[in-house]
Amino acid sequence: QVRLVESGGGSVQAGESLRLSCAASGYASEFYAMAWFRQAPVKHREGVGCTSHGGYTAYYATSVKDRFTISLDKAANTLYLKMNSLKPEDTAMYYCTLRPSRACTAEPVNYNYWGQGTQVTVSS
Repeated sequence: QVRLVESGGGSVQAGESLRLSCAASGYASEFYAMAWFRQAPVKHREGVGCTSHGGYTAYYATSVKDRFTISLDKAANTLYLKMNSLKPEDTAMYYCTLRPSRACTAEPVNYNYWGQGTQVTVSS
């Protein structure tokens, strides 16, 4: 059974940083991609970025480029999202997700497994 558990969310002031973690278990293959999505109230779920076991990384939300960094610790089966210079518009529930393919995609429907989410709140 695949399990994804996010942590690291919280409430911060604009300009501060957070690092989210996603611990994955139960998936016994090197054939996968993992991604971060976020969803603010009354908005659609938005792809933040994705990385694959093969080393490919892509960022989908233009507003996070040069501020957010995705990384994958393969040995620890943990996905990270380092978020710098946070803005109030980054406030959302952040979800970790996995798909059994090395191809990244920004469409949430293409991901098979999801974590429960971790809340990030940025105040001005």
